[in-house]
Amino acid sequence: MSGIFARKALLAGGWADNVRLDIEAGRISAITEVAADAPATTGDCACGIVIPGLANAHSHAFQRVLAGHTEERGPADKDNFWTWRSRMYALSAKIDAIALQVIARQVYGEMVATGYTSVAEFHYLHKEPDTSENTEAMFEAIVAAADASGIRLTYVPVLYERAGFDQPEPTADQQRFATSIADFLEHYERAKSLAGDRFTVGIGVHSLRAVTADSLKKIAAVAAADGAPMHIHIAEQQWEVDQCKEVHGMRPVEWLLDQCDVNEQWCLVHATHIDDEEIAAIADCGAVVCLCPSTEANLGDGLFPLQRFLQCQGRIAIGSDSHVSINPFEELRWLEYGQRLLMQKRNVAAIHRSQTGRSLFELAAEGGALATGQAGGRIRTGDNADLVVLDDDSPMLVGHSTRSLLDALVFSGFTLPVDRVMVRGEWLVIDGQHKDAIEAREGYSLVARNLYRDEIAP
Repeated sequence: MSGIFARKALLAGGWADNVRLDIEAGRISAITEVAADAPATTGDCACGIVIPGLANAHSHAFQRVLAGHTEERGPADKDNFWTWRSRMYALSAKIDAIALQVIARQVYGEMVATGYTSVAEFHYLHKEPDTSENTEAMFEAIVAAADASGIRLTYVPVLYERAGFDQPEPTADQQRFATSIADFLEHYERAKSLAGDRFTVGIGVHSLRAVTADSLKKIAAVAAADGAPMHIHIAEQQWEVDQCKEVHGMRPVEWLLDQCDVNEQWCLVHATHIDDEEIAAIADCGAVVCLCPSTEANLGDGLFPLQRFLQCQGRIAIGSDSHVSINPFEELRWLEYGQRLLMQKRNVAAIHRSQTGRSLFELAAEGGALATGQAGGRIRTGDNADLVVLDDDSPMLVGHSTRSLLDALVFSGFTLPVDRVMVRGEWLVIDGQHKDAIEAREGYSLVARNLYRDEIAP
């Protein structure tokens, strides 16, 4: 058993001073408030401010190596999500299992170093390049990368069957993603049989446009029977909304709720283009909406109607998605800033609390735990010991009381004051440095240079 003495800790019931956390078998076995001058227990780690780690509820690990490579205007001056997607397809065609493991190891380590302690990997890159056979190599690469970084993984295999509502076959670029429903469910069962302490398993479909209605219902039935988190991209682009209305006579979220028993096990990723009735319906059924503000901004997706959703008691999580940014507090900041720019108001997300930063943090912690199916986002006895230690001497935090500490963390500064990070009771980050950072960076550099060797000037 090990222990942490925290000068301040954000417990499930609120902030507390001078707290000792006993850690045993990766969980918090006891929480004790002690006197400030009480002698330290031998072996205790003295810490400043301790908060729970956050879940990254939506990740495409391989896209980390694409960041910064799509920011040049095309000759037709029509850059949008779909032109970005063509670049993403071209990159994905080069990534084999060895490269994927290296890239994911880097990105997962970066997540942990910024305060993400768990991740839902939305995985549809099922096949190795230049093969039509499903293998386990890509899945095994993700699990190995999570092991190396120490992050708590929810592996979410994703079904991808077709190119669009009116395109029953995948395009040539999508062949690596595509699989039959039978092969997909076989893979899911194998992944589930291997799950345990190393990782857990969710399940998902890419989007309404990428799967048939029959397959969607089969996957949803499996998720319900297994109690697994069920993930889907939905209503990310206006084109998807228009196509869904043309084919089904209904908007995407409207149609999904009509066809499936959507509940708190579901994670609806993006849900950008929804109307007032859909806002209320999602909130009523308890589904989590995963928002990825840095990626949604980078792709030009649009802005989610956050204030109306929160007023309906809606649940949210955050994700770094394409990894143009890997910083949970930046995601929370831009979630709020987008709304301020749109509405010309301030403190838009302060619906349930007067403090915006704390409100966003607590919403993301609760929703992220649901979306990943991993108990977390709180510090209480019996919960996972997934903790983030902040440097209370950081200029970002000095002068703040517990009332505004999380506001400062979300809304001020660029260099995060993350001192330590613990996952499963193990210190993975010490003095702001991930223990695997150097080796992961060296491997990533080799892979990135190789992938872009034709573009790098001699």
